[in-house]
Amino acid sequence: MDQREVFDRLNRVFRDVFDDETIRVTPNTTADDIDDWDSLEHITLISAVEREFRMKFKMGEISSMKNVGEMARIVMERAKR
Repeated sequence: MDQREVFDRLNRVFRDVFDDETIRVTPNTTADDIDDWDSLEHITLISAVEREFRMKFKMGEISSMKNVGEMARIVMERAKR
């Protein structure tokens, strides 16, 4: 799985979770860039990403994610296993 595929799929997840077809995430996208991305929606988002990629994030991974790029990096690392 390459970076482009991961971001295509992440874009679909973000658009679905935040019900906004205009969202286009980049590696530098953070919660500050998306209006409704609060702590509650973060839980919903993490769950949706886990379902999309059929994986589970570890608590340490979740708490260390500072942007979408870090999320994508973890997804790609897991895909290699």
